[in-house]
Amino acid sequence: MSVDIDSFIRVIPDFPKLGILFRDITPALQNPACYAEIINQLYERFKNTNIDYIAAIESRGYLLGAPLANKLNCGLVLMRKPGKLPYKTISEEYALEYGTNALEIHADAIQPYNRVLIVDDLLATGGTAVAACKLVQKLQGQIVGVAFLIELKALNGRQKLETFAPVTTLLQY
Repeated sequence: MSVDIDSFIRVIPDFPKLGILFRDITPALQNPACYAEIINQLYERFKNTNIDYIAAIESRGYLLGAPLANKLNCGLVLMRKPGKLPYKTISEEYALEYGTNALEIHADAIQPYNRVLIVDDLLATGGTAVAACKLVQKLQGQIVGVAFLIELKALNGRQKLETFAPVTTLLQY
């Protein structure tokens, strides 16, 4: 019997600021059956894809990427905000509503032609995920897909990502 993942996503109005409808995934992660269902659904979509690495985006992407990498029997690559990785890194800057941020990856994390699935919890405008795709491309990896638990369709992030690879989401709002 499958679990209705959507019923475990908590909606919080006006967080982190007025007018935002925040989709909180923590209840889904707290419920063992729901968490397992999320990982199982992602696994079913990618089990025949021949993935070398999952590149998980800090921080909630780790919560999906790590168990999925284990289940797919592939490696896990961490993508983090600047200054958090201990070894030599490469960086990709991306735009925020006001200003910029950056994402980093170890310079030796992916080898040319490695097949990489990028994973995060939420697709909104796509800025962070586009930066992740560019990092994989800088290391000459092959992006086989970009996967999310939730997609906020009105923000059109999918359109920015589809030029890199197919986009998979479990829930759309």
